[in-house]
Amino acid sequence: MTLHQNLINGEWAGGDAIPNINPSNTNDVVGQYARATAEDTLSAIAAAKAAFPAWSRSGILERHAILRKTADEITARKDELGRLLSREEGKTLPEGIGETLRAAQVFDFFAGEVLRLAGEVLPSARPNIGIEITREPVGVVGIITPWNFPIAIPAWKIAPALAYGNTVVFKPAELVPGCSWAIVDILHRAGLPKGVLNLVMGKGSVVGQTILDSADVNAITFTGSVGTGKRVAAASVEHMRKFQLEMGGKNPFVVLDDADLNVAVEAAVNSGFFSTGQRCTASSRIIVTEGIHDRFVAAMTERLKSVVVDDALKAGTHIGPVVDASQLKQDEDYIAIGQKEGAKLAFGGERLTRDNPGFYLQPTLFTEATNQMRISREEIFGPVASVIRVRDYDEALHTANDTPFGLSSGIATTSLKYATHFKRNAEAGMVMVNLPTAGVDFHVPFGGRKGSSYGPREQGKYAAEFYTILKTAYTLA
Repeated sequence: MTLHQNLINGEWAGGDAIPNINPSNTNDVVGQYARATAEDTLSAIAAAKAAFPAWSRSGILERHAILRKTADEITARKDELGRLLSREEGKTLPEGIGETLRAAQVFDFFAGEVLRLAGEVLPSARPNIGIEITREPVGVVGIITPWNFPIAIPAWKIAPALAYGNTVVFKPAELVPGCSWAIVDILHRAGLPKGVLNLVMGKGSVVGQTILDSADVNAITFTGSVGTGKRVAAASVEHMRKFQLEMGGKNPFVVLDDADLNVAVEAAVNSGFFSTGQRCTASSRIIVTEGIHDRFVAAMTERLKSVVVDDALKAGTHIGPVVDASQLKQDEDYIAIGQKEGAKLAFGGERLTRDNPGFYLQPTLFTEATNQMRISREEIFGPVASVIRVRDYDEALHTANDTPFGLSSGIATTSLKYATHFKRNAEAGMVMVNLPTAGVDFHVPFGGRKGSSYGPREQGKYAAEFYTILKTAYTLA
């Protein structure tokens, strides 16, 4: 089997390898992927630092062409790359192809942003002086990505970093290196100069820690757990570097008495269970007012009976497996915790057996939960959701906001009054009305509040806030 190597200073470098295992079929090895050492990582950082002066001053047409070519190849290979994604992460094939197209759209957008780089010319408060405000690249950017969106999240971090003239040291999640390797290979063949983009796959404790410890890394963008995010922050403060964190969520989905029941149920099922619930924007707290509660629970339970859990590549599958054995155990532990806390297991919760050995878990719905239970406070990151009964809209809003997180928040209602009030008062970075809490566009800002995010928003033109530094220049006429 081919060894997929790290890319350091424009050269593919080998090393010890680990197998990339398909969670739908643990007998299927997706590929062998090299593990970088601390020394490899330091070499990658040095290469990025050496490449920065030339790349930061490269012509906009060169950068535009590379990103544009990358977008075109990803689009042309959407079926192949989508299948790779589904094999290594466990999303259904339609979801895998959809995420691949999202990555292509991101590269396409930032290819355009290269041509839209702009500044300002302002008059001075003093006579005969001109002022120019421009944006310049930050320098060497460390990129650390999670396993749950193995092609989209690397794309929306790498594309703006390169578009604005930065160089990159990229560490993907060790669990899903395949899509990341493919993106780097495409960019490498698209004509990136050596050292501009470096791929170092491997352990967070080795590769990630080396990136955090290096004074030559000028900025770090991280998506992952809250605990690791705090370590990224502490290490970055030590070096006085820029850092951007996207972390957890315990997202609420509110269902009011006046909601369209079918719309509410479909949005709740999508929010809580699609992509096996392994999305930071997934809604695992379903907050339902008294007047519709019993009808909603009955309809939700009936809807979950029709959800097909099976091999991610099989036609007709709605939900694939949990990503690995460790995550499956965590999900099962939280199911046991919920029952011990007194929540009622209304549906699911069982490990499933399919034709191939894999990490299959039945969608799990709790009722009679409270917002103080651990299953309502802590991010489970699996196909597990809880229904919390409340009296009215005011209690629903209070309960929705009563969380240490603040990424995404949703409401199902036919009332313009409540929809408008909720959009204004939900303590989240993103608010959805009659839509799933998961599912966002590529050209608008992404991010949250409180314990979910720190630093400038990702995606769209707002990405410039992180990947560039403002410079103000004064000239005497």
